[in-house]
Amino acid sequence: MTLQALAEQVCQISIKAGQAIMDIYDNFDNKDITTKADDSPLTIADQKSNEIICFHLKGLQKKYPIISEENKQTDYQERKDWERCWLVDPLDGTKEFIKRNGDFTVNIALVEDHKIILGVVYIPVTKKCYFAYKNGGAFEYLEAGNYRKLEAKAFDKSDEGLKFVCSRSHLSEETKSYVDQFNKPEFVSRGSSLKFLIIADNEAHIYPRLGPTMEWDTAAAHIILEEAGGKIYQLDEQPLLYNKENLLNPYFIAEGNTK
Repeated sequence: MTLQALAEQVCQISIKAGQAIMDIYDNFDNKDITTKADDSPLTIADQKSNEIICFHLKGLQKKYPIISEENKQTDYQERKDWERCWLVDPLDGTKEFIKRNGDFTVNIALVEDHKIILGVVYIPVTKKCYFAYKNGGAFEYLEAGNYRKLEAKAFDKSDEGLKFVCSRSHLSEETKSYVDQFNKPEFVSRGSSLKFLIIADNEAHIYPRLGPTMEWDTAAAHIILEEAGGKIYQLDEQPLLYNKENLLNPYFIAEGNTK
């Protein structure tokens, strides 16, 4: 099966999960929120989405192990020998889901040799689905066989008024120091993996992430941004890698098509 054909199948899986999320979102009760060991919130929407995604990924013709935020993590001594695996965040932006602001997504990515080769991001509230696969481009999925290509426009970091994906009112000192290098920066606030998508779709330019994220938070949108012409790199300019021993990402910069 080609990566393009697999991406289409994963788009359909993400849409099914998103529909289940919206069924819960429309009738959500805050009593359904529990707290995980790291104090992050967990809802029945996270769990239902995870069940649907894992069930359908296991039903694909070619089966790969699954790393999901909501699954018990496999020991690295076993994971390190996986040639390919899925990285899943069944509901990226649980806090946004609880706030009911619509900024949450379904993220599914395929890892090969520590790099992403396929990614799908579905936005349940808008019913928009985005996907990319290695050397194949990035697209908005409209229907089977019908896509809109994403191409990040080129810009120069010296340009005035570049749009940064971060909160003006909640900038860490590290982020403020980074953004202050630029000429009259503007700010765009979005949640979840939408931060990457709006760069890929020319609604913002740079996302400095100088705070913690997990691999499943970034994997799917990473390849979408890359295939649209952007890039993501660590502060030492090394690439982000996946299925590492520690699934916590280092700090990174995501940006569009810089000249």
